[in-house]
Parts: sequence; structure tokens; C-alpha cells
Amino acid sequence: MKGIIIDLDGAIFQGDHLIDGADKLITKLQEQNFPHLFLTNSSAYPRKAIVDKLAGFGISVQPQEIMTPAVAAAQWLCEHNIERLAVLMPRETTEDLVGFELVSMSGNESAEAIVVGDLGTNWNYTKLNHAFRRLVEEPHPKLVALGMTRYWYTEEKGLNLDAAPFVKALEFASGCKAEVIGKPSPTFFEEGLHILGCDASECIMIGDDIHADVKGAQDANLKAVLVKTGKFRERDLHLGIHPDIIIESIAELDDILSW
Repeated sequence: MKGIIIDLDGAIFQGDHLIDGADKLITKLQEQNFPHLFLTNSSAYPRKAIVDKLAGFGISVQPQEIMTPAVAAAQWLCEHNIERLAVLMPRETTEDLVGFELVSMSGNESAEAIVVGDLGTNWNYTKLNHAFRRLVEEPHPKLVALGMTRYWYTEEKGLNLDAAPFVKALEFASGCKAEVIGKPSPTFFEEGLHILGCDASECIMIGDDIHADVKGAQDANLKAVLVKTGKFRERDLHLGIHPDIIIESIAELDDILSW
């Protein structure tokens, strides 16, 4: 292997707790100058907040070592000459959408794209309905989804709905098809490979989500390692998706790498 892509939430940390051995593995990756990239589907926080969170665990990383859906979406929007956005995401996350004009979801200014991330407990009918009305306007704006993760896990509350169910509702109601910028879209993994300078055959993906991490990576022709932490459940092993390797936690990755 010439490169590693590592999921953060569920593989490196879980809520406010570092998963045992994760810091030692990252330190070794850094000491060995082994090409690696942290990939997250979270659109709840800007990249800077993730850097700060890892620093709180004693892990020092640079912002460019972390790829988030918002950062990737900014690149995609630039490539498609889209400048005016209406967004459903936490206000803090919009700091990664540098150079765009943000308009009110409920206002009269036209939007070229509706960007949907994860609002956590702040989802409600009114916000979804404003987005729906935007999507059926003429000309139709693009519907851009910051990942299609179905749910995520916290120790305090268990499993929680992520953005995908709400994106699917908007697709169904409006007849629009979302452009997915994030896992499990192959383009998200391909962008990660581009950053690392690796071919898919030379890189592995490590994550706890059987759909977004494992199947998403395999659809992009990467090998996928499933960790039994985070949102992992034993039933995930009976869904017809077959990880290339299964390990108890990220700490075991050291045993399967050829340094």
C-alpha cells in the first residue's frame, strides 16, 4: 500500500473520546511519512473545528490533511461556475464555502444551488419545505448533498439520522436528483486519491460504516478495512457487503501494514 484514507468519527474518535490506540497509529504514520488523508462525511463542523478537536486529543494535523464534504463541494461548485447558494447546514460549516454568495433559503433572491448538509436536531418541516420550494422554482437550482450517510452514532443518544434521509425526501418531492459530494460517492474517494497521489489499487480505506466507508470505497476500486467501533453492528456483516479486512479497531491496523 502506498496510501491510507481514514474515516474520523467512529474510527479515530467517538464523540468526545479517542479510540484506544488511534493516537499511536497516527504518530507512526507521521513518523514514517506514510501518505495518509483523513476523510469525514460530517458537515456539522468546519475543517478548522476538526483540527482543533484532534489537537484536544494530542493529535496534530494540518487542515489540508482533512477532506470534508463542504471543502470538496466548494471545489465542485467552482468547477461548475455556481456562485449563489442557499444552504441547509450549520452556520459554522459555511466558513468552508469561501467565495460564494449565500442567500436566504426563504428569501426572494435566486439560488443556483441548494446545498444540504447535516443539521442534527435542527431539522424541521419549515426548513425542508423552503428547500423544496426552491427546488421547484424555474430555472431549477442544483441539489447538492454533502454526503449520503444514513445515520451516525453517539454514546449518549445511540443512532441518529444523518443527512441522507432528508436529501431523499427532497429528491422524491421535487423530482430532482442530488449531486452527492461526499461518501459514498466515488468522486469523493477519487478526490482523496488525487490528493494522496495514489492509484485506487495502491490505497486502502478504513472506516466503521459498512455502506459509506466500505461499499463506497470498493465502488471506487479501493480496498476497504472495516473497524468494529463507532456505528458498527454485527448485523452489518450480513448485508452482502464484504470488507477486504475486518479488524477490532484502528489500533490493529499497524499489524497489517507493510512499513
